[in-house]
Amino acid sequence: MAKSVRFPKKPIRIYNTWIDPGENAMVRIPVGRFPSGNQILIKAHVFRSHKPGPRVLVLGGVHGDEINGIEIIRRTVESDVFSRIRKGMVIAVPVLNVYGFILSSRDVPDGKDINRSFPGSARGSLAARIAATLTKEIFPHIDCGIDLHTGGRGHFNYPQVRFTPNDAPGIELAKAFGAPYLIASKPISKSLRKTALDAGKPILVYEGGENSRLDGYSVEKGIDGIQRVLSFLGMLDLAFEEPNSQVFMKSTRQRAPRAGIFQWTKSSGQKVVKGEPIGMITDPYGMEKSIIKASCSGYIIGHTNVSIVSQGDALFHIAH
Repeated sequence: MAKSVRFPKKPIRIYNTWIDPGENAMVRIPVGRFPSGNQILIKAHVFRSHKPGPRVLVLGGVHGDEINGIEIIRRTVESDVFSRIRKGMVIAVPVLNVYGFILSSRDVPDGKDINRSFPGSARGSLAARIAATLTKEIFPHIDCGIDLHTGGRGHFNYPQVRFTPNDAPGIELAKAFGAPYLIASKPISKSLRKTALDAGKPILVYEGGENSRLDGYSVEKGIDGIQRVLSFLGMLDLAFEEPNSQVFMKSTRQRAPRAGIFQWTKSSGQKVVKGEPIGMITDPYGMEKSIIKASCSGYIIGHTNVSIVSQGDALFHIAH
């Protein structure tokens, strides 16, 4: 993990807001305007202890329609968990992609993905500018982070943490989070996780639920995981049972062999055996039916809830 630069007796500045030791603050960072002229602000809760310690980013809403992460942070802030840290600092950003949140969209209005735009550019696309704002204003003040996501475009993800292989500090944090499934995956180019890793700052990616839909179990596991990580780092004094996480080094996406109407018979969280029927695709006329069989043995960690599929669409994500 990156070595912290900690000044227990000095204020820090995030954008234009100064935060003293022992102070909590709301930082408002402008990132643009709507065509109507209304200003768009990224709002960051900052919780700073009197004592120096780890500095943790908790981030939601990188994709504007992924509301489980937003709800996880909202409930955690509301319950005063972050206010009780014994050392260090938490920066909690419930909604990074304010544009997408307002428009119920994954991406910004120009169709670009913020999580493929890091480290960003102050003169680039809207997505690149938002990424650059986070990189410039928040990154210098953190040592590690938790990036909260859901499945996209009708895809449900069973609660899981994605970690980077061979990143020892990140693996420790992933184990501490205690999600049901821990999945090894290489960081994607220009993603937040890749940019942070290059800077020596491990970022966990938590996936839970489906876009545009609150899922209580995924939210609860996210809240629990954040508290577990903060306790592991010595920032909270909470006791937890040993997590019963399953670790997988590989995962496979199973795609539709043909277009049609899809129905799953096995779903996320269930164990499957290679060759076992897990769904079917039919034509709309009752003339044809294709049985979908598991391509490998393992656990389903994600499945689509979209009923009308095209050839090549992702139907299942199986960890093994």
